[in-house]
Amino acid sequence: MNLSEAQKSDVAPDTASAYLDPNYWDRRFEQEEHYEWFKDYSYFRDLILQYIKPNSAVLEVGCGNSQLCEELYRDGITELTCIDLSSIAVEKMKQRLLSKGYKEIKVLEADMLDLPFEDECFDVVVEKGTMDVLFVDSGDPWNPEPATVSKVMAMLEGVHRVLKPHGIFISITFGQPHFRRPFFNAPAFTWSVEWRTFGDGFHYFFYILKKGERASDCSTEHAAKSDMPSITLFHEELDNEDYLFRTNLDEL
Repeated sequence: MNLSEAQKSDVAPDTASAYLDPNYWDRRFEQEEHYEWFKDYSYFRDLILQYIKPNSAVLEVGCGNSQLCEELYRDGITELTCIDLSSIAVEKMKQRLLSKGYKEIKVLEADMLDLPFEDECFDVVVEKGTMDVLFVDSGDPWNPEPATVSKVMAMLEGVHRVLKPHGIFISITFGQPHFRRPFFNAPAFTWSVEWRTFGDGFHYFFYILKKGERASDCSTEHAAKSDMPSITLFHEELDNEDYLFRTNLDEL
């Protein structure tokens, strides 16, 4: 076993439910310096820069030890705020950014289910794999557990609240449209919903939700079941931990 494999085995949880435990993340971030969920920035750079401008006020939800904020900063987006629930992740991120001279980036300890910001203060909110964690114990993806629904809606309501009029929410995820749209299209929200895909082999979804641009005839009902394979959320010991959110082909 090489060093990379040894480090990975040290941070990998025994079961997917561990991803819901804040203590797990503290232990992980104490050991792990960097990990990118759902591919690195180079895979979706051209997409994300279509929606984030140099003067945009950007909030990254669940920054962990990702380098996303650094990549955006190098592309000229300097008004960045990153939050994470883990105090360990926040402190290490602060130190890393200061060591690179990125003093303008704010890093705060905060809960994505209870965002500590004023209404309408961000042009763009970005999450990359963060919301997926809320689904690890959701049960039937067509009929998620009430506790899952409550947490996901709390997150989305907070995001919608802190977005400026015509602000944009970007969600980068393994969650397929027929599972995400019932949440995104809830009556409380005014955003339009569109998506792109990227990645090799497994497709990752890049959702763009534009506040205030929802069509008047937008359906709020659950999407009809399609022929696409459903998603189960579990951990596998593979080279990339993204496969926690892999497609479950056994259900076909």
